[in-house]
Amino acid sequence: MTQTVLVTGAASGLGNVIARHLLTQGYQVVLTDVDAARAEAAAAELDSRNVLALGLDIRQPEDFDAALAATVARFGSLHALVNNAALTLATPVMDITVDEFDRVISTNLRGTFVGCQTMGRYFASRGYGRIINLASLAGQNGGTASGAHYAASKGGILTLTKVFARELAKSGVTVNAIAPGPMDLPTVHALVPEEKMAGLLQMIPVGELGEAEFVAHAVALLASQHASFVTGATWDINGGLFMR
Repeated sequence: MTQTVLVTGAASGLGNVIARHLLTQGYQVVLTDVDAARAEAAAAELDSRNVLALGLDIRQPEDFDAALAATVARFGSLHALVNNAALTLATPVMDITVDEFDRVISTNLRGTFVGCQTMGRYFASRGYGRIINLASLAGQNGGTASGAHYAASKGGILTLTKVFARELAKSGVTVNAIAPGPMDLPTVHALVPEEKMAGLLQMIPVGELGEAEFVAHAVALLASQHASFVTGATWDINGGLFMR
């Protein structure tokens, strides 16, 4: 059975790497972004037979409903959700305004909640589903270069993962999280100036940034039909920065 996966925030960055890898593994991919034009531009570079591009504001339940309807109309069903979209800001904690705090939390934490709830209901009704939430090392250690609001939102995602995993397990739906550390991605290089990169690398036990492609491999594994015995888990990919 060919499986269909919806990836949020997939027009660029880690989400795009994940979407591309899933395609190579035989998945049909729904590539979404808050900017529909960016999603369509990213999808135009891929195999159009197995890709659907959609605009999706993860904060809005009706957007997830519309994306689900469009996915079912195109591919017949949806089997997995990758909650990847996030707003990453690095404002110093004492300078974060209430409005900025709310904006990050409503995007990252509320967006993940809405995705898990909306697609979780659909998956439960079908007796099968996979949800993979992109958390972060920042949600475990308070962050190294990211803002407090980002770290708090990612910590909340770790908890939501457990809550939804417990709720949906009886319905054949698994819910897991991946918590990457600093990746070799434009977002990390934008947060960490070149003159400070050497200092960051010295903090990482393995001495290098992570590979986004490896995170994509982990996502594909958790999205597979064989992942039925993994739920409520967080997979750490952080170069040894956080050890349990």
